[in-house]
Amino acid sequence: MRVDILSKEYPPAVYGGAGVHVAELVRALRERGDVDVQVRCFGASRDEAGTTAYADLPELATANAALQTLGVDLAIAADCVGADLVHSHTWYANFGGHLASLLGGMPHVVTAHSLEPMRPWKAEQLGGGYRISSFAEREAYEGAAAVIAVSAGMRADILKAYPSLDPDRVPVVHNGIDSQLWQRRTDEEVVRKHGVDPDKPSVVFVGRITRQKGLPYLLRAAASLPPDVQLVLCAGAPDTKEIMAEVEGLMTELQAGRDGVVWIPEMLPRNEVVALLSAATVFACPSVYEPLGIVNLEAMACELAVVATATGGIPEVVVHGETGWLVPIEQVDDGTGTPVDPDAFVADLAGALTEAVADRERARHFGLAGRARAVEHFSWGSIGDQTMAVYEQVLTR
Repeated sequence: MRVDILSKEYPPAVYGGAGVHVAELVRALRERGDVDVQVRCFGASRDEAGTTAYADLPELATANAALQTLGVDLAIAADCVGADLVHSHTWYANFGGHLASLLGGMPHVVTAHSLEPMRPWKAEQLGGGYRISSFAEREAYEGAAAVIAVSAGMRADILKAYPSLDPDRVPVVHNGIDSQLWQRRTDEEVVRKHGVDPDKPSVVFVGRITRQKGLPYLLRAAASLPPDVQLVLCAGAPDTKEIMAEVEGLMTELQAGRDGVVWIPEMLPRNEVVALLSAATVFACPSVYEPLGIVNLEAMACELAVVATATGGIPEVVVHGETGWLVPIEQVDDGTGTPVDPDAFVADLAGALTEAVADRERARHFGLAGRARAVEHFSWGSIGDQTMAVYEQVLTR
């Protein structure tokens, strides 16, 4: 069986959870030995057998970014002819998979890592391109043989956003974690290099600066943390100038009122992220939209307790009172994920973080339980097997 996997992100150009998912899924499928996996990704050429990269079309160099994406999709779709199945990830590649399916007659499987209707703030970033990305996603989802949700919460969102989909064609296959790559490793030299004191309690955040990650709420909540607690932000790749300006303003205000606020804007190599996670007391995930949240699994695999918003697929990963704390949130029903009462959400987030750092032994116990849960329930080998089962099901319909 030949499966063509389509993705904008692929190593070394990985900047989000979807890229991590694709890289690990490809590895797990190839290790099975019973499937020919061809990767078709965006960007510069890769030095990897079975992987082909596609650059933006020069004719669209000055066009809206969404149109540039569709140009790459056209080139990818043409090369998928001959595959038994195509499997696309994120709207960037969904349209390429949809066109390939129409052209070659093979089934198209989508893994839903996010939903354009649930991210209306992207209109700030893409302008009219947001309408194009929404169109591309809708066409692909409604034409797909299966739409894999990465959590039960995500499945509910998919069926709400696209009610014409047959629920029987929307299975759940969780994201996973490589527990060998992500495990506790102490490296005080790396930690101190980034301005963090490993002997003091710390709250760490890892993620892009986007509306969905909720970083402004964390910055407001951090003002209430005990004065000896450090806040470590591995946060970069802002979606827009507006969200960056908001974060910079809140950061300046926070740093004026307390010490130990560390902002690392560049993407760090994995070993340095692991070192920072291993030195921390608790991981903070203040997201207002999160289909699953691989970052929580990465933190848990490093034996770190998690304080996270009880939204999307997060409660399927973080167990309240066992591996961390879930912060309640009532959200506006307009797709933005905005809290109905932002002040209450910030106060609850601050309360959970304060409770976590106040009892470091309890947090340590939660971290050990988190590692055990990540290893037992979220291995990539299992997720590769579940994905293959979806392939086999759609091929036998």
